[in-house]
Amino acid sequence: MIKVGITGQAGFVGTHLYNYLGLQPDVFERVPFEDVFFDQEDLLRAFVKRCDVIVHLAAMNRHPDPAVIYDTNIRLVKRLILAMEHERVTPHVLFSSSTQEERDNEYGKSKRDGRALLEKWAQKSKASFTGMVVPNVYGPFGRPNYNSFIATFCYKLTHGEIPEVLQDGSVRLIHVGSLCQHILGKMQTRLPGEIVIERDEVPWDFEKKVSEILALLDNYKRLYFEKGIIPELGNRDEVNLFNTFRCYMDQKSRFPVKLERHEDARGVFVETIRLGVGGQVSFSTTVSGVTRGNHYHTRKIERFTVIRGKARIQLRRVGTSEVLNFDLDGNEPAYVDMPVWYTHNITNTGDEELYTQFWINEWYDPEDGDTYFEKV
Repeated sequence: MIKVGITGQAGFVGTHLYNYLGLQPDVFERVPFEDVFFDQEDLLRAFVKRCDVIVHLAAMNRHPDPAVIYDTNIRLVKRLILAMEHERVTPHVLFSSSTQEERDNEYGKSKRDGRALLEKWAQKSKASFTGMVVPNVYGPFGRPNYNSFIATFCYKLTHGEIPEVLQDGSVRLIHVGSLCQHILGKMQTRLPGEIVIERDEVPWDFEKKVSEILALLDNYKRLYFEKGIIPELGNRDEVNLFNTFRCYMDQKSRFPVKLERHEDARGVFVETIRLGVGGQVSFSTTVSGVTRGNHYHTRKIERFTVIRGKARIQLRRVGTSEVLNFDLDGNEPAYVDMPVWYTHNITNTGDEELYTQFWINEWYDPEDGDTYFEKV
């Protein structure tokens, strides 16, 4: 078991990394961290003492006064080093730096200088250190106007605002899931007792101009947000962008989405999904009182459509307590889409057999799993 602590655990990348570690409980033990530890020396020292690996993510990204950004980030690094020196521990430290190291701004300088301080500590203490130079990170649940321009674009497109491209440069991007998998790999590749000090250029997933990304997101708004159509998704990067976009919608007010019901002497016809991407369509029957599901996905796009009977669909974002309840009736066909990182289930709440249709996107590979069980 590798005992892992994450400074900045409650932040964007920290939350995702903490959750990804939880998917491998036989490999990793998560050592809890709270931001207050940096202000209470005894708590920080107790934290570093428990860790085999520390991923230092805690940092300030934005502030009206650039000097505050630099001073804050360097202070956090120095306090972490001091705690490790006092406890005489040498965990493998992974530091999240940025490609902005090369730019002449206080954030970039704080990352460059912070990495240098930790590298010097590792050399002096004979410890392992990985200084990760990370490209622009995006993904579900990032803070608009703080973590990523993609978070800002997605929020504005789903909240009645108009995004603007202020500087249309080419950007190298990595999905937060790809970054977490990279970090997990770094934790496991070092042999016991091996001392490695490295500058790690984290590979990006893809590169696009800001305007090209906005065009994709705007297409998701027109097709999915406004019409419920699953757009054409050409590769996994576009799936990741689409899943990111979906997470900025107000799930509570969006679902269930009512479907048009056409009835004549022959019976009833209902179109349940229109899409620009293939996938798998299936259906299930569920007896009264039975619940299916109680699991979540990190990549899969999925739609539940009740076509006969009564059902309650429940969603809860992993790591939170709020449960969203949606009641559906086959007499008024409707669907609910499952956001990534939301555990979900469906219960037959009626007296008759429940018929539910399911669709999953074609980029989901059944061989690689992506179903993790957790009760709503």
